[in-house]
Amino acid sequence: MKIAIIGYGKMGRTIEKIAVQENIEIVCIIDKEVQEGDLSKADVSINFSVPSAAVKNILKSFDHKVPVVCGTTGWLDDFDLVKNYCEKKETAFIYSSNFSFGVNIFFKVNQYLATLMNKYDSPYKISVEETHHKDKLDSPSGTALSLANDIIKKNNRFKNWTTNKSSNGILMTSIRKNKKIGIHNISFESDFDKIIIQHEAHSRDAFAKGSIIAAKWIKNKKGIFKMEDILDF
Repeated sequence: MKIAIIGYGKMGRTIEKIAVQENIEIVCIIDKEVQEGDLSKADVSINFSVPSAAVKNILKSFDHKVPVVCGTTGWLDDFDLVKNYCEKKETAFIYSSNFSFGVNIFFKVNQYLATLMNKYDSPYKISVEETHHKDKLDSPSGTALSLANDIIKKNNRFKNWTTNKSSNGILMTSIRKNKKIGIHNISFESDFDKIIIQHEAHSRDAFAKGSIIAAKWIKNKKGIFKMEDILDF
């Protein structure tokens, strides 16, 4: 398989490392200060560019009929534009706020708890806390937003998330600290007890590995996909 890496920051370099380990050919690298190779020769492009450049880079891949695996967050206001252009160009696109298999299992555990508490009219208040390194651009993280939105879909007691402790929505807290790769905590708390579930990433390798698995899966496909389609949850 031949890939293009779009966004050559921490994640892009980690993807490069994993790709080399798996004997995957890197035919193109695109970043603000780097442009090497030929995008049109890629079987799939893996996009972890900055949010402001994400849509432009996705559409550029579609112009070459190159399927896109996108892990960039903070651009979803333009999702319909990307979807429609992908369909027009008859190629493929998969987006996830997090390509780690562990995080996707975490998503399912969160959905299950939210569903249980909705079924039994639970009095639990729910909060989501995410901690990342100081260089992370978006806040809250895309993963935290996915967790909160999944709760809203599964539990009709909650209509929104909020950063205001006095509001009735899901309380969202973002912390930027040192070099933390990513920690996500979800707390379900009542007057009587508290349930906490947590995922902590020890390295970026899980995100990179997941995105490469997604690239192998989406090659030669057409359409819009989610990580759930790969994992068959």
